[in-house]
This record gives sequence, C-alpha cells and structure tokens, in this order.
Amino acid sequence: MLDGKHVLLVIGGGIAAYKALDLIRRLAERGCTVTPVLTRAGAEFVTPLSVSALAGRKVFTDLFDLTDEAEMGHIELSRAADLIVVAPATANLMAKMAAGMSDDLASTLLLATDKDVLIAPAMNVRMWEHAATQRNLATLRADGVRVVGPNEGGMACGEYGPGRMAEPLEIVAAVDAALGGGPLAGRRVLVTSGPTHEPIDPVRYIANRSSGAQGTAIARALAQAGAEVVFVTGPADTPPPGGVEVVRVETAREMEAAVRRALPADAAIFAAAVADWRVASASDRKIKKGAGGPPRLDFAENPDILAGVAGMGEGRPRLVVGFAAETHDVVAHATAKRVRKGCDWILANDVSPATGIMGGTENAVTLITGEGAEPWPRMGKADVAERLAARIAAALA
Repeated sequence: MLDGKHVLLVIGGGIAAYKALDLIRRLAERGCTVTPVLTRAGAEFVTPLSVSALAGRKVFTDLFDLTDEAEMGHIELSRAADLIVVAPATANLMAKMAAGMSDDLASTLLLATDKDVLIAPAMNVRMWEHAATQRNLATLRADGVRVVGPNEGGMACGEYGPGRMAEPLEIVAAVDAALGGGPLAGRRVLVTSGPTHEPIDPVRYIANRSSGAQGTAIARALAQAGAEVVFVTGPADTPPPGGVEVVRVETAREMEAAVRRALPADAAIFAAAVADWRVASASDRKIKKGAGGPPRLDFAENPDILAGVAGMGEGRPRLVVGFAAETHDVVAHATAKRVRKGCDWILANDVSPATGIMGGTENAVTLITGEGAEPWPRMGKADVAERLAARIAAALA
C-alpha cells in the first residue's frame, strides 16, 4: 500500500534518532518516497549526510534558508506529502505541537500542514510519565494526531519503562494504516470502554475501578490496523486514542443509545465495565444525613448492551466480542457468559485484587470462542490489543 506514497519524516533530537535511518530504509523498500526534515537537535545524533544518502533526497534543516523560503518552502513541504511522520517525537516537539508553537522548520511545517500526522514518541520514562507530557499527548490525540508507541524497555540513560521509540517496522505498519492500508482498511469497528457512572444524587454515583486502559488500547490498535473506529467511552482515567471517533457517555443507558447510533459496524468489541445496576430514582438534590439513618436506595437493572447487540437480527455486526472480568472460576464463568449473551468471542480476565489487573498496565486473558478456551500469556494491555486486532482482522478477512 505504500508504493508511490510520499512521507515527510521529521527527525527529532534523541538517541532514538538512529532508528530513523532504518525507518527510511524500510519505507523506501516498500516504494515510499521519504523527504527528511532534521531538527537542530536531531543533527546531534545523526548526520545530514547519512539521512540524505538513505533517503536519496535533500535534507531540510533551516526555516530561514534563503533559497527554499523564497518559494515558501515550509508551506510546500507541509502540503506535498501524503503523511507527516515525527520519529522520534521528543517531549519538546510534542509540547510545541500541542501548544501550536512554530519557532523552527519542523514545528512550523507541523503547524502549517493540512495532512495527517503520525508521531512516534521517544524520551526518558520520567519525562514520558510527567503530567505535562501526558496532557500534551491527550491534546494531540484529541487533535487527531496518530500515535505509535512508545514501547517499554531499557533506556540509554539506564532507566527502564515506557519511553522507547517504536521499532521501525511498527512505525511502517502505522504509516500503512494511516495511508489507508492495513488489514482492517475499509472496516468499521465499534469499541466501548471505561466504566459507567450511575448517579445517586447530583454529587454521588455508583462506579467501578475500570481505568479504560484496555479498551483504549484496543481502539488504538484497530485504528492502526486501518479500521474506522467509533470509540464509545465512559468517564475513564485513560485519555482516548487519536484517529478515532470519540463518543463520551456517563451512564449505561447513555452508552446503549450511543452504541445503537454507531451501528452498523463490521465488528463490535465491548470492553466497557458497564454497571449492572442503577438507582431506580436518583435524587435531584444532594441527599442529607438525617436522624432516620442511611437512605434507602432502590435499584433497577441496567440494559445488557452486549446481549442486545449480539441478539440483533438484521444489522448485527459480523463479529461481537465481549469481556468477562471475573474473580474466580474465570474460564467457566466466561464460557457460560458467551453462550448466555450470544456473542462470538469473550475475553476473560482474572481481576481479583492479587492480580493488579483492574486499573493496571498488564492483562492476562483467555480467549473464549465456540471452539474452546485459548489462554494468552500475561502481557501489556497494548500487546493484548494488538493481538486481538490481528485476530479480528483474520476473522473478517
């Protein structure tokens, strides 16, 4: 899918810049033209000569180059490519992009572009986890910027954790998906995520410990595989991914309505932790303490969104996938749930407190299908999402 495509590659300043050389080679192998833009900091790690030799094209570095800017070169660069890739995307570059700053060639063309942008973040783990970087990431995703990585591993600084730039072939796959390729190109997929909040009164509600991290990772992996993703999310801790249609809801009934509006779809993945019950008559005023003791709360059952979609006749997605968060007899309960709900697959996971999975960064799931149970090893939630996305692509092929 990359043959004849044109990528503008912005190389930021960081030790991961050396991977950009291999990325150029991998893209060129697939028939993609790469125009490189090297930041001043990036040139401290890789030379313009090595970048130019691999790309077979001139390297652009200076916003105030008299020859290029006589023809408004930064505007031309920002519009001529099919996609802009920033790899590595440093904390500094991400901050500039989020704030709309343009004080060098790279940041100026990123602000002037009308094309899709894909970033591959790379930085120290503490920089990545800093609240400012995460705010910038959320802003960029909300602006529609696509993100690949970062991966978890050892750092050049000696620390370990998330912050390693995605490997070149991972970035190539993300480029392919962004340009309309990928195994799920042309497919529409619905993903639900996060908890629901069921109001008791204007200041209190019933909820659960779901962070929305797994559903978010699934939506991101599906989008990177080329799918058109509608992401229906409750009030989750994890910000939604970029490149997807985000529909925010609060309650189970709001989620059910949003799901119905999002159909038809080729596949539907129900990763949300929907509250089974709601207060039958929520108070419109804060419930005050009284001499009579705690208030009596009457409950009503929430709609079963998964069963409702799985039981549809006309308009049912070809593939309906549910989740079963269990604390004991995980496979047995999930197997029974798949039959009871009428869905095609169930991903079962043990969320007992000792596992640390609920709200954590890892997951250990068992895929339940009509053919039986397939346990997956414990892995990061992004890895679970990528594995699931590959299985969905194969099922829809």
